[in-house]
Amino acid sequence: NKSPCIKMSGRGKGSSAKKSVSRSAKAGLQFPVGRVARYLKVGKYATRVGAGAPVYMAAVLEYLCAEVLELAGNASRDNKKTRIVPRHIQLAVRNDEELSKLLGEVTIANGGVLPNIHQVLLPKKTGKEKA
Repeated sequence: NKSPCIKMSGRGKGSSAKKSVSRSAKAGLQFPVGRVARYLKVGKYATRVGAGAPVYMAAVLEYLCAEVLELAGNASRDNKKTRIVPRHIQLAVRNDEELSKLLGEVTIANGGVLPNIHQVLLPKKTGKEKA
């Protein structure tokens, strides 16, 4: 009566050991929910942190990151480059109205400025070009 699968009593890892699933995987996110939770706790933003707060915050951070990377990727493609550099991030952020408002007081290192020449400084048009 020797069975090949012996069930252990108590809390041992028997034959039916479950593989642990991360909170990021449960939420369908790439950003680390556990790490965000730890930073919220260690940062003393509140005495207690709810279960949903780090999930929500990780989702928001992931969305913002995806949005910036999407626009920066488009900017790099416009400049015929395959790699995103800080200049592309700057162009992406400053050309987007909502991101520019969100990151209005932020300086991006090695970002440069938007190409902009004031109308007064441009050469005057001659009025002889009437068709």
